[in-house]
Amino acid sequence: MESFSLILAIVVVTALAFDFTNGFHDTANAMATTISTGALKPKVAVAMSAVLNLVGAFLSVEVANTISKGLVDETGIRPEVIFAALVGAILWNLLTWLVGLPSSSSHALMGGLIGAAIASAGVGAVHGDVLVTKVLLPAIAAPLVAGIAAMLGARLTYKLGRKADGKAAAKGYRAGQIASAGLVSLAHGTNDAQKTMGIITLALVAGGALAPDSDPPMWVILSAGIAIALGTYLGGWRIIRTMGKGLTDLQPQQGFAAQTSAATVILASSHLGFSLSTTHSVSGAVMGAGLGRKGGVVRWSTATRMFVAWGLTLPAAALVAAIAEWVCGLGDWGTGLVAVFLIASSAAIWKISRREVIDHTNVVDDAEQSGVVTQAMAAVSPPPAGVSEDLTATIPAAESEAKTPSATTTV
Repeated sequence: MESFSLILAIVVVTALAFDFTNGFHDTANAMATTISTGALKPKVAVAMSAVLNLVGAFLSVEVANTISKGLVDETGIRPEVIFAALVGAILWNLLTWLVGLPSSSSHALMGGLIGAAIASAGVGAVHGDVLVTKVLLPAIAAPLVAGIAAMLGARLTYKLGRKADGKAAAKGYRAGQIASAGLVSLAHGTNDAQKTMGIITLALVAGGALAPDSDPPMWVILSAGIAIALGTYLGGWRIIRTMGKGLTDLQPQQGFAAQTSAATVILASSHLGFSLSTTHSVSGAVMGAGLGRKGGVVRWSTATRMFVAWGLTLPAAALVAAIAEWVCGLGDWGTGLVAVFLIASSAAIWKISRREVIDHTNVVDDAEQSGVVTQAMAAVSPPPAGVSEDLTATIPAAESEAKTPSATTTV
């Protein structure tokens, strides 16, 4: 293996930074419903998720190979292109975290890679068949499949548990929810950590440090697993609040159905090498489970904002990455300028987030959200006319253990 160049080292560090943001951005996928139903305390939940994300990173490399070998043409990619792709992905992750929206880290990375590759080598650098079959189609199918499965699963659990003792049944479902949350965490590590492995492997090939068509080296697998685990442990509390309380109000039965359905879809996709969005899968499952209980509702105003963010993810990350690639193409000083911009933008987003702190101490509160989050989302996607933010469900007394839902959405 040839020695690392400075740009290659920068790309690897930036890729691990993206993996870190992926971890705290997607903690909600595994633990939002578990936290919102009270099955686990917030800090315990994120610690458990972090460990299982690390374990999951070692289970497969199929998704990593889709990223490193399938999506773009390796021969025309320079390390600067991958750096630009990561800039687009990281900034989109941070922006959607700031406003508490569970958008797809996977699609941010895909969009960044596509935009930078096109800016560098033209449209021919992207393998359209792989993009359609292993990225776009799963993006549409996954939330639908997970949502339908979760809705049917929730209805079945309520039907089977009608004659069971209420407290005993709730306790059993909470235990099942913890197990299913662990399975989602394992699946997330298996799918999402591999995307960073793939991008680092692609950079190593582009920089001449690995032969073409190589699998990710062990140090890449380990570092990617550790980075996503550390990010997961920090907890993306803003997105956890949206996923756990902003979309719908879940009881343990629904949480168990949602997480089991999502984990099944994610693990199956990882086995097939699909670069699936775990966020799309879990969000679809949560909405499906919300509709699976009699009297349950989905807050469609929040869901609509999520859908807008999903639709913007690929093109927005691609545009930022394409601009970053153009600046990097101006020379070493251009790459340095992009790096400074990334650091400064990340610091600014973090500073803005301090105006409205959400952490493990208040993530399950029903307090009204205000300030920067509400203002930002109102500017991006105002609620449709006639749609009330005060959507609440009338829960039968025999079923109800959930807290009274908030009068407003959390974004």
